Amino acid sequence: MGERAKRHSILIVDDDKNICKMIEASLRKERKYNLKTVLSGEACLKIMREEMPDLVVMDIQMPGIDGIETLKRIKQEDSRIPVVMMTAHGTIERAVKSMKLGAYDFLTKPFARDRLLVTVNNALLNSSLKREVAELRSELKNKYEFDNIIGQSGVMQDVFRALEKIVNSNVTVLITGESGTGKELIARAIHFHSEVRASKPFVAVNCSALPESLLESELFGHEKGAFTGAAGRRMGKFEQANGGTIFLDEIGLMTPATQSKILRILQEREFERVGGNELIKVDVRVISATNKNLEDEMKKGEFREDLFYRISVFPIKLPPLRERKDDIPILSAFFLKKYSEQENKEIEGISPDALDLLLAYNWPGNVRELENAIERAIVLASGPEISAKDLPAAVRSLGEKRIYEADNTLASWIEKLEEEALRQALLECEGNISQTAKKLGIGRATIYRKAKKYGLPMIKN
Repeated sequence: MGERAKRHSILIVDDDKNICKMIEASLRKERKYNLKTVLSGEACLKIMREEMPDLVVMDIQMPGIDGIETLKRIKQEDSRIPVVMMTAHGTIERAVKSMKLGAYDFLTKPFARDRLLVTVNNALLNSSLKREVAELRSELKNKYEFDNIIGQSGVMQDVFRALEKIVNSNVTVLITGESGTGKELIARAIHFHSEVRASKPFVAVNCSALPESLLESELFGHEKGAFTGAAGRRMGKFEQANGGTIFLDEIGLMTPATQSKILRILQEREFERVGGNELIKVDVRVISATNKNLEDEMKKGEFREDLFYRISVFPIKLPPLRERKDDIPILSAFFLKKYSEQENKEIEGISPDALDLLLAYNWPGNVRELENAIERAIVLASGPEISAKDLPAAVRSLGEKRIYEADNTLASWIEKLEEEALRQALLECEGNISQTAKKLGIGRATIYRKAKKYGLPMIKN
């Protein structure tokens, strides 16, 4: 995130020296940009060969190599450099063409200083976010991944360090955390990093999915005739996991009777099948998980205290995603790569607006919900990046809520929304006033007045 704090370099390109001076004076007041000006497309391309600026602000209409051709060559050199185009000719055709060629935005001369500053700031932020996501994607395997568990936050790095210490031990592990935080991924990582047990079975049992009578048979197996429908002997999950690892998910939902049998296995390493009297010995590592607070369950008499201490020799607590928001960009990058390849779509990144919403949302479903949101967005995305409109309604609605939580007055927010709606409609209608008026359901005179107010280009028809 440090890239956003540095002094960004901006190259200003216009054959009009006065325009260059005006833009330079406006940006220099911010004292956070390194500025350079040139008067032609040729000079711009020469600078680009020597040093890559963070942003180019360039006129469309210039003698020699014009802005459109210069834009093409810049994008061929490095498509990541944002370019803001300027036009003074009151039509939108060339501005639309520049946007299709990869320009970030365009400004219609004369433009207000505030409009310039907002456009420049947004372009640099967009570029920084794209670079950060690209860097995070390249660093996944090196720094922030333990198998398919992703995290650059301090709490997740602590989890990774703990995992490295216990993978080759036989201590029982209790993984706690809300649903969707990745408890089974942690259990699998422990098993498959074990030098002794990795080649043996990993058996997962969801204790919440079966009633007590079936769960006992599932865990310990049964003998022929043990109950109605038991047509033959059946091996249970503990036998299947012999030599390896058994993962007891949602262990907090076990009944006291089943808990007592699990305790015996942990103490004696032996058990009997349902309906049998033969002692079966096993060498199994037990990893448990729960989204319940087992200490509270013990106080209520719902969970055995002696079992709790047996299964929690080494506790690992997974934080909810809302408490590790530093991980959202890197997780998003991981899922972006995974599902764009799966869907055979070339999705390069996530727009700043979309990433802002991802960071602001509280993710009650945790990492699983984020993964589903990114997968859905990739399916819906029509451009080279995920946009805010591709995200689920629950995430998008947060953006609408935040409008009213901001410090701005209601009038200023209404004005901003009006400008953006008119700008988008003019772009979609290629500046055609009649079509824009029809699309927005307002009169042509209102379009003229509002477009002039916000400095938006249009075709008079």
